[in-house]
Amino acid sequence: MLELVKAGGWPMMPLLLLSAFALAIIVERFWALRRRAVLPPGLGEEVRAWAARGALDPTHIASLRATAPLGALLAAALDVRDRPRDEIRERVEDVGRHVAFAMERHLNALGTIAAAGPLLGLFGTVVGMIQMFLGVMDHGIGDVDQLAGGIGKALVCAATGMIVAVPALMFHRHFRARIDGYIVAMEHEAILLMDAIDPRTARRPPSVAPGRG
Repeated sequence: MLELVKAGGWPMMPLLLLSAFALAIIVERFWALRRRAVLPPGLGEEVRAWAARGALDPTHIASLRATAPLGALLAAALDVRDRPRDEIRERVEDVGRHVAFAMERHLNALGTIAAAGPLLGLFGTVVGMIQMFLGVMDHGIGDVDQLAGGIGKALVCAATGMIVAVPALMFHRHFRARIDGYIVAMEHEAILLMDAIDPRTARRPPSVAPGRG
């Protein structure tokens, strides 16, 4: 590995730094976006039971807000539970945007690494080719070692750029898809809670078409 780094020359240093940053982001997001951490099992049912019993004091709501992103979303609905349903929905949507933004933390950086990796690899390739042609100008085409060094630097940098970019892109897409799934699940839990807060939606009788006389 060290020999490959030496063969790639100094353009390998930013690529190695990018790979370290990408690995740190991937590990951190895997931990932060665990399903249990975002959507604790049974939390929605527990909150709906609170609403049914009327146990919605500020202490309960504050503790709910600190549990998980789902808890923050449900707490936002409970904060304005006495208002019309449209206003509750607006509050849930506003808080949901903040929750989604927090879950997408560092993903823009991971996407930037996925895009910058091949460019830095191409930059290393260009540097290697320039070095090769300068060697040809100084020593002629007969210096095989000089030619091999330039070609090697070009190939190593290009390969390293792709090695950095491909996993970063894959995990970036993976985390985006996971967050989208979480958002859909949280929206569903919020709708169920709004129905529990406003039981008129469950008791409303179906409309009957007037009969013809």
